[in-house]
Amino acid sequence: MKEEELIEQMKNGNNIAFAALYDYYCQKVYNFTKLYVTSSDTVAEIVQDVFVKFWEARHLLDNNKKVEGFLFVITRNIIFNKARSRMREDMFKMTILRSIENEEPYNQEDQMVAEDLKEYIDRLIAVLPKRQREIFLMSREENMTYREIAARCGIGEKAVERHIHLTLKFLKKNLLLFILFSMLPE
Repeated sequence: MKEEELIEQMKNGNNIAFAALYDYYCQKVYNFTKLYVTSSDTVAEIVQDVFVKFWEARHLLDNNKKVEGFLFVITRNIIFNKARSRMREDMFKMTILRSIENEEPYNQEDQMVAEDLKEYIDRLIAVLPKRQREIFLMSREENMTYREIAARCGIGEKAVERHIHLTLKFLKKNLLLFILFSMLPE
């Protein structure tokens, strides 16, 4: 049976069509997840969550689009959400441990991590398009308002706002990857 037919049947609630798509894509989702997650238990949990979400979102499927792409977007989102959740949990645990141990709030290891992060952010800013980098640095390092930046650059405030928005979006995406990979065991 063709994938388009299976999708259509699954959209109508057919469990057998879902099982056929699961059988075909399960190993691919597993292998993709394994690239980012080291714990086999966590990988299995993510794969299960992906296919639950896949079933719940079946009405969003388009017969002409690839199921593989849809599954990988779901997988990526679940991996990021789990990583964010784990980071929050780890930060909370660290805060509690520090308060219990009554240690200094900022130690040498924290200093090294902060320096690595600063260096990474500087490299990210360096690869921005020249105009976007200049506008961002005026905003952050010179503490200029959007109006002041617009006047200096001869552009509208909305253009400045757009440059800042794009830069922050770029930094956020790349910093999330930095944090995820820095959490991986060595």
